[in-house]
Amino acid sequence: MKLPKLLLFLLAFSIFSCAKKEETTFKFGVWTTADAKKSDADYTKEFKKYKDGGIDEVLINTTTDPKLLKRLVPLATKEGLKVHAWIMAMNRPGDSVALQHPEWYQVSKEGKSCFDNRPYVDYYQWLCPTRKESREHVLHLVEELAKVDGIESVHLDYIRFPDIFLPISLLPKYNLVQDVELPQFDFCYCDECVKAFEKIHHKNPKESHNTSIDMEWKNFRLNAIQAVVNDAYAIAHKHNKQLTAAVFPYPEMADHMVRQRWDKWNIDEVYPMIYHSFYNEEIDWVGYATKQGAADLEGKKTKINTGIYIPGLKNDKELKEAILLAKENGAAGVSFFDGNALSESNLKTIKETKASLK
Repeated sequence: MKLPKLLLFLLAFSIFSCAKKEETTFKFGVWTTADAKKSDADYTKEFKKYKDGGIDEVLINTTTDPKLLKRLVPLATKEGLKVHAWIMAMNRPGDSVALQHPEWYQVSKEGKSCFDNRPYVDYYQWLCPTRKESREHVLHLVEELAKVDGIESVHLDYIRFPDIFLPISLLPKYNLVQDVELPQFDFCYCDECVKAFEKIHHKNPKESHNTSIDMEWKNFRLNAIQAVVNDAYAIAHKHNKQLTAAVFPYPEMADHMVRQRWDKWNIDEVYPMIYHSFYNEEIDWVGYATKQGAADLEGKKTKINTGIYIPGLKNDKELKEAILLAKENGAAGVSFFDGNALSESNLKTIKETKASLK
């Protein structure tokens, strides 16, 4: 009888040890944009640099090119890195297919389309998440990336509406004051969205006394983005891939600024871009925003990986502090924007900080 008891003890100990190991694993990632003209040798050198600096995963923007992604996955994998396929989702600058369909684009409260009247910057070319054809186009792009062997996830970016409010530090750049919701930055009032909203709520948002406090209209748009995410989740999992996303700092803030409520999505992991310098905040805000997101996800399987903006850090001491603040406040990992901004000193700090967590 003693032997079975011993085996049971060893089995239980093994399960406990594995669970403990999984619980304490903290991963390090980096966003990077690919260039098809860059040689395999140069990519191997780049990926090796990341791995040697403590990085575990790369989130690669191939401008939604599955062929380029297929080329890069084995190169990164060989260096010991996991790969995520980073896609600009609702904002599709220069999308040759979408540009043939002007009706696919979001329309502002002023009645101007993103097709030819772009808010803030010329690369803001936002597709409507409600219109069948535009959302199916985005989901098709998601599926093409999900089919690529060896990737961990399809990583959604710009999975939201245009900024109704910009981060405070960016306002002077555009000579703007945004104390209220301004009509030229308020989207989407296209015919399809208005028709779909009227069908549910029997009123036209264009005739609302104050759309900024019309909760049904706001929720309609939150739900439109959520529906795209949930469909993308089903597609990714159909191909045995995960779905992840770069999102605004924490759900309430994302809701307010860009019509994005990511704590309600079907999604495996989120990478909130907690770029404290964008909001004129101190480094401790990294911990605050991470904690807010973790609290909103409590009881859910979705994991948080805190996004850290390298140019916004004063020194390596702040880099280390940001990493530790993220971990202490519920993050499962951190990701850095972006690969080009990481100095040798940064990578040394990341590697040393990672070693200190073991």
